[in-house]
Amino acid sequence: MTKTTVVIGAGFAGLAAASHLARAGRRVVLLEKCAEVGGRARRLVADGFTFDRGPSWYWMPDVFEDHFAHFGRKPSDYYRLQRLDPSYSVYFGAGDRMDLPASMDGLRALFERHETGAAKALDRFLDEARRKYTIAMRGAVHKPSLSPLEYAEPRLLRDLLRMPVLGSLSRDIRRRFKDPRLVSVLEFPALFLGSTPRDTPALFTLLNHADMALGTWYPMGGMAVVVDGMAQLAQELGVEIRTGEAVRHIAVEGSRATQVTTDKGAYSCDQVVAAADYHHVEQHLLDAPHRVHDARYWEGRTMAPSVLMFYIGLDRRLKDVPHHMLFFDEPLDPHAHTIYRDPQWPERPLFYVSCTSVTDPSVAPPGMENMVVLIPIAPGLSGGEAVREHYFRLVMDRMERLLGQPLREHVVHRSSCSVSDLEADMNAYKGNAYGLAMTLRQTAFMRPAIRNRKVPNLYYAGQLTVPGPGVPPAIISGELVARRMLKDLPA
Repeated sequence: MTKTTVVIGAGFAGLAAASHLARAGRRVVLLEKCAEVGGRARRLVADGFTFDRGPSWYWMPDVFEDHFAHFGRKPSDYYRLQRLDPSYSVYFGAGDRMDLPASMDGLRALFERHETGAAKALDRFLDEARRKYTIAMRGAVHKPSLSPLEYAEPRLLRDLLRMPVLGSLSRDIRRRFKDPRLVSVLEFPALFLGSTPRDTPALFTLLNHADMALGTWYPMGGMAVVVDGMAQLAQELGVEIRTGEAVRHIAVEGSRATQVTTDKGAYSCDQVVAAADYHHVEQHLLDAPHRVHDARYWEGRTMAPSVLMFYIGLDRRLKDVPHHMLFFDEPLDPHAHTIYRDPQWPERPLFYVSCTSVTDPSVAPPGMENMVVLIPIAPGLSGGEAVREHYFRLVMDRMERLLGQPLREHVVHRSSCSVSDLEADMNAYKGNAYGLAMTLRQTAFMRPAIRNRKVPNLYYAGQLTVPGPGVPPAIISGELVARRMLKDLPA
């Protein structure tokens, strides 16, 4: 008889898992509480503007290519990519902007201008980052991490021991480069992992290879077109996608999940993939006897940051503004302290701005500009409209000063998203935006497991389990969970 799998959550991880299971012959029902698929990567359409609600960086294009290749497709079958040049720009102060070129020769020249000998140091650093990336993508990232013994492979251990992987990413970078601007640029990708560079394992300098060698890309139409492509592929493979249907309960008989109940019906199943927020599924959809972790466990986890985001439509085009902008005109350490050490609203935050209309005219009305501002903040913070208004004024003041042109008087659309919105829309624990932080104590088999040991036909995928936070890891998470499920219950 055809096995039935229910997948909860139609973000990147859920869509990936559903596709792999459907290709293997399973009947797959994919349930999504929101009106459209995508999770954090849904689009926001308002006043003629189209915004990326969440993820806006397209890195590690090989992961997307591999996903579609599993099914005999290519990303270009579903959306069009454009490589960005500059990849992004960093504002260190008024008149102090660094554009990161897409070409390696341009990067080497940039580094050498800032620090004598830095070009050769960059070559050595990126060669090591490439080898780390290869090791990770060849096997380590694709392990289910149900046991430490999975990593006891002589070749893997030998390769890892040849390079700094367990020390601090920040320390590894700072022993090679002294210029503070170059250090900031090299440390910045660690922020995608939900931790400070100081607390991120040196293994993850592999992201510098993804950044500088593999490049920064943009899917025309925004990140939601990637979701659309993955959803279309899943449906081509036979996945039943049901949106606007919130899961209320996972029924367990004996030690097996047997039924998933929603606000609209119930679905019998042989296996379940929980690709929604791990904490929400475990603490709210399962009865207490079937939970592996308790509230104290979750309180002890280091969560990745939440965000305060502003979606801004301007009635004019901006001058000399790049697609991706990092505003590092304030020091990182005080801001990081308010996220990880003493949770509170930051006084002088760093922030990021995406201006996709620079590359893609389809996302804004003619002659207008689309901007998304993201401020990382501690998860769990509370704050009403007065707080949002304060930070809107703050970022607008700094952008007007650093970009050298008026913005506020040209705003024709403004909306926002923060902790309470993520809790309500995504059931995100403490309103986290990136899942569980990738610290040394929360890597590989030390993250919440992909399989519930009390309910062995219930599996988890997404940013709170392995391999970690980010869009490419979420896609990989869905694949490795599907592979494990097919091994545990063959068709």
